[in-house]
Amino acid sequence: MFHIVLVEPEIPQNTGNIARTCAATGCVLHLIKPLGFELSDRQLKRAGLDYWDSVEVRVHESFSELEKTDPAARFFFFTTKAERAYSEAKFCPGDYLVFGKETRGLEEELLVEHREHCVRLPMLAGSRSLNLSNAVAVAVYEGLRQNGFGNLAQAGELHRLQWK
Repeated sequence: MFHIVLVEPEIPQNTGNIARTCAATGCVLHLIKPLGFELSDRQLKRAGLDYWDSVEVRVHESFSELEKTDPAARFFFFTTKAERAYSEAKFCPGDYLVFGKETRGLEEELLVEHREHCVRLPMLAGSRSLNLSNAVAVAVYEGLRQNGFGNLAQAGELHRLQWK
């Protein structure tokens, strides 16, 4: 449904949790190097549980390399520095939702270059940021909500039928 982009992620457990979200929602996970862990990391695998076979993971050397793979794509950059709330953006299937590293977020240069596509998750004053995997989940489910939950709505019907 969407492309989730993690630029230089540092914490394997967050990336594993995000992989689970991608597997459960049909999103593609893009990892931009350098990574703060090895893809074979035990904590990464543990956080993703048995979902790894259900998620498409693509690794890129740089963000510009990713941009070149899909020149017509729309990118949304999640940052605490944006003026516009994520709920004001209109997400479409195929959009790329971009998140920065846990300790510093996205580079200023990238934010300035794409200022019109920067969005934030509202928080109380004095809060630095949400956990990366929580932020991704909020963004993905807002995009899904805006698009009627796509195939997930049909899957939900199947789950409800099983409870009867």
